[in-house]
Amino acid sequence: MGRSAVAVVRTTPRTVFEDYHRLMNLASYQDVLPKDVDTALKVNISWHFFFPGSSTTPWQLEGVIRGMLRDGYSSDLLHACHNRTVVIDAHLGERENKQLPVVEAHGLRNIHLYEGGEEWVHVRDAVGDLADEFLCLNQVYPDGFMIPKRFIGESILHLPTVKTHVFTHTTGAMKNAFGGLLNERRHWTHPVIHQTLVDLLMIQKRIHRGVFAVMDGTFAGDGPGPRCMVPHVKNVLLASDDQVAIDAMAAAMMGFDPMKIEYIRLAHERGLGCGDVSQIELLGDADAGRERWNFDGPYKKMTFASRMQEKIYWGNLRRPLEWSLKTWLAPWAYIASVVYHDSFWYSVLGSRAMRSALGSDWGRLFRNWETLTPDARGFPEVGGGEATLKRTGPRAFARSLGILATCIKEAPEFASRRRRATS
Repeated sequence: MGRSAVAVVRTTPRTVFEDYHRLMNLASYQDVLPKDVDTALKVNISWHFFFPGSSTTPWQLEGVIRGMLRDGYSSDLLHACHNRTVVIDAHLGERENKQLPVVEAHGLRNIHLYEGGEEWVHVRDAVGDLADEFLCLNQVYPDGFMIPKRFIGESILHLPTVKTHVFTHTTGAMKNAFGGLLNERRHWTHPVIHQTLVDLLMIQKRIHRGVFAVMDGTFAGDGPGPRCMVPHVKNVLLASDDQVAIDAMAAAMMGFDPMKIEYIRLAHERGLGCGDVSQIELLGDADAGRERWNFDGPYKKMTFASRMQEKIYWGNLRRPLEWSLKTWLAPWAYIASVVYHDSFWYSVLGSRAMRSALGSDWGRLFRNWETLTPDARGFPEVGGGEATLKRTGPRAFARSLGILATCIKEAPEFASRRRRATS
C-alpha cells in the first residue's frame, strides 16, 4: 500500500463549489473513479429531519456533482444512492435535507436500493473466498447475506459528514457503507459493529471499480450522534480514496486518537488503509487538517436513548434484551427509537441544540437554498434569516406518528412473514 493522503480545504458559501472541485482534484479522484462506468453517489441520511452535521448537505451533493460534470463525467453514469432503515424515512429525508432537488436539477437517476425491483445477490457470489476472511459477518449471518447487485463493478463515492457516533465513537466514510451493503437485519451486527465495518470495507475493495469519499465539515456534530448532537460550524471539507485515512483524519480533527477507535485500528492493522495520522500526507490547507477541536465525544453527555442502546448491545441489558432484536419482537426497539428521537428529542430539545448553527451563514444558506442563485464558485449571497425547523413541537410529533406506522409495516421481521405468506 502506498502512502495515504487526505485533502483538507477550508470553505465558505461564497466559494463552496470551487472548493469542492479543488478538494476532489487535490485527492486525485479522477485516478480512482473511471469515467466509463456507473458511479454511485452514496448519500448519507442519518435523520429524515434536517439537523446540521447529521446528513449529506445539499451543497456537498451539488458541489460534487458540479465538479464531476466539469471534469467530464457523464450525468448518465452518475446516480444518487439511498438505503433504508426501519427508523429513518429516506424519502422524507431526501426532501427535508434538500438533496432530492439537487439530484433532479442535474437529471441524475435516484436509486433507492430497497425499491424498484433492485436485485440483491448473495455475498459469496460477489466476493468468493474473500468471505472466508471476514472478522465477524460469518458468525452474525451463518447462512450469509445479500448485497446490492448493482454495486458489483460500479464505483462508489461516499458523502458522509464529520460527526461522532454512539456505536463507533466517530462515523464517516467506512460507516457510510453500512446501510447500503447490508440488508435490513444489519442491527444484528451492532454488538460487533467495529469488526463489521472492517468486513464491509473488504467487500467494497473487492466489488467496486473505485472507492472515494468526500466528507463535509461545514457543520461538525459532537455528542451522542448521529442524531442528538451539538453542531459546530467548522468550515472544512475532506476527501480521500483511503476510507480509513479520511476517517482517521476527521477523528483527529475532532480531538480523538484515531488508533484508539477500534474500527480504524483494525482496518489499519489489516492493511486496508492508514489510521495513523503521522503517516498520512495532508494536501491542500494542511493547517486546517492539523486543527484539534477537543470535542466531548458521544459518551460524556449521552441521551436516555443512547444510554439504553449502550446497555442493550454492550452492557448489563444485553443478556435479557439483545436476543429479542433477532426475533419478531424486534420492532419494540424501532418504535422506541422513533418515539424518543422524533417525537421527544427533536421536538423538545432539537432547536436549542441547533440554535447557533442555524444562525450561521450555512444555516441561512440551507434556509434559502431554493431561492438563491449561485455562480460557478458558490453563493454570492446566502439571504436573510436563519434556518427554521418546520417540524418541531406538534408538527414533529404528528409526522413521527406516520413514520412510526411505516416503521412497523416495514420492519424486516414483519415483512419477511408477509413474503412467506404470499409465496
